[in-house]
Amino acid sequence: MNRREAARVSRLLRAEVPGGILVMAAALAGFIAANSPVADRYSALRDTRIGPGSLGLDLSVGSWASDGLLAIFFFMVGLELKREFVSGALRRFSTAVVPVAAAFGGVAVPALVYAAFNAGTPAVRGWAIPTATDIAFAVAVLGLIAPRIPPALRMFLLTLAVVDDLIAITIIAVFYTSDIELWALAAAAAAILLYALVARRFAAPLARSPWAPWLVLLPIGIAAWALVHASGVHATIAGVALAFTVPVSGRDGTRLAEILEHRFRPLSSGVAVPVFAFFAAGVAVGGDSRFPLDPIALGVVAGLVLGKPIGISLTTWLLTRFTRASLDPSVRWRELIGVGALAGVGFTVSLLVTELSFEYAADADTARLAVMAGSLLAVAAASALLSRRCR
Repeated sequence: MNRREAARVSRLLRAEVPGGILVMAAALAGFIAANSPVADRYSALRDTRIGPGSLGLDLSVGSWASDGLLAIFFFMVGLELKREFVSGALRRFSTAVVPVAAAFGGVAVPALVYAAFNAGTPAVRGWAIPTATDIAFAVAVLGLIAPRIPPALRMFLLTLAVVDDLIAITIIAVFYTSDIELWALAAAAAAILLYALVARRFAAPLARSPWAPWLVLLPIGIAAWALVHASGVHATIAGVALAFTVPVSGRDGTRLAEILEHRFRPLSSGVAVPVFAFFAAGVAVGGDSRFPLDPIALGVVAGLVLGKPIGISLTTWLLTRFTRASLDPSVRWRELIGVGALAGVGFTVSLLVTELSFEYAADADTARLAVMAGSLLAVAAASALLSRRCR
């Protein structure tokens, strides 16, 4: 890794730390609200329905948070993915192959662990819950517990988390999509194509003006999101699809993707993800959940805490042992396992998959508590493995 790439990774990680801390605070506030004297008011607010019913958008506040606001988060993920594929570390096979392969191992093993606990039951539908890595949480925790680890290891985590999110997006699109309305999907494709044409044709004016992206691109994006929602495909996919149409670098040197990422990041990390976390984490401990001994809870916790580091570390070892791929000399195996453990922080996307997986509230509440507990245990394990370098 050269100095320029190392500096960019460090800037990105520093930018993610405040957002991750804010999301943690919002999740804690939601959990406290759901287990306090204001629990009824909290539930009433989450279940309040708003929006135009004639357009099929008469949704609860909680659904707006998970289907609408979280699309902004996935738009940011899509921009980062495209930048990495076009001009970042993922453009070079030699740099990307190890963390990319490790990401697939970190998805497969947790899914198998969860399936082992829930085989033969309807709850096996939640196999994808422990497969996700939360970028915002992971990098925030990394910046707090191990600020001095090598830049190569930071890039390993960043690439791993980015590819992990791409896999999660694909899983949601393929396995958690209901019946598809073809007319709405075709209209959504037309809206996304219009977005792409405007973004490419007017990249320079959009980049220069502070208001043009909000006044021009945002309305088209909202229309595309609404049509994807109407099609039956989970609406957060619209955020990724729109992000992939944004040019990374134009002929005149305009970096529209980087500019949009800079301008929309406060909306994502400061509003969208914290609001989603506030409502998604609001699970009453004394409610209908069967945490912690239910197979759903055991599968989620074991998948996040054990499956993630085992899948990532084992895949990395096999790849470096039996191929010509190698790790940066500054990376120690203890620290790599610690990063694998940190990848078990699967908060945002894991909670989203939880909402898509279960029909009954008791199952969903059990899984939500397991996601929160598993993520905390993953942070503890990562801290123990990474703290030596920090000292």
